[in-house]
Amino acid sequence: MTTESLESLESVEGRHAAARSLAYNTFARMFEYPDGEQAEAIRAGALAGQLREALVAVDPAVDEAADWGALQDAGEGDDLAVEFTRLFDVGTGAPPCPLHGGLYGGARMKTMEEAVRFYNFFDLTLSEEPRELPDHLTTQLEFLHFLAFREAQTLEAGADAGSWQRAQRDFLGRHPGRWVPQLRTRLEKEEPMPFFRELVARLAAFLESDAQRLSEAAPES
Repeated sequence: MTTESLESLESVEGRHAAARSLAYNTFARMFEYPDGEQAEAIRAGALAGQLREALVAVDPAVDEAADWGALQDAGEGDDLAVEFTRLFDVGTGAPPCPLHGGLYGGARMKTMEEAVRFYNFFDLTLSEEPRELPDHLTTQLEFLHFLAFREAQTLEAGADAGSWQRAQRDFLGRHPGRWVPQLRTRLEKEEPMPFFRELVARLAAFLESDAQRLSEAAPES
């Protein structure tokens, strides 16, 4: 799904779900290790532009709240890669701002097992090369991207998408929606580069908004 293909969908609900799917996918890409190619994509504004289009399609108010310039600020040279490592990859015992949800709450094995059950229910398995962990942020965002995409397909077909909405509601509440706010709090204490501060802030706001939308679309009985 691309921003260009959103308008090709006939239903308003389908376009909205597709935009959310694209937002989840773009967030996942922006949390990848910023090697040379990734840093250049950030500087060029390619990723920020795609995220902006997706988020504005979901909620136009996002355009006023976001600092899109910060999401194109990769610094000089390998500044962003060094900062990524400082925040997310190193530390005594654990990095200051881990991207693994199981490290927020003290029951990591249980968290990972529950996430795997979600993935397996939809016949999804984790890649072995490179090794993916079920509680990593990018893995969880890619799963929500998949669920929202299937929601969009179902809505476009004129069918009931309630099962896909309930799956998103439950997974979001139990996993990234639970721990990303804690990630944001920790990150602010580290005085991060503007790119990471804004990226985590946008993600936290999007997850909160999406959780509210899903609770209204698929309320718990």
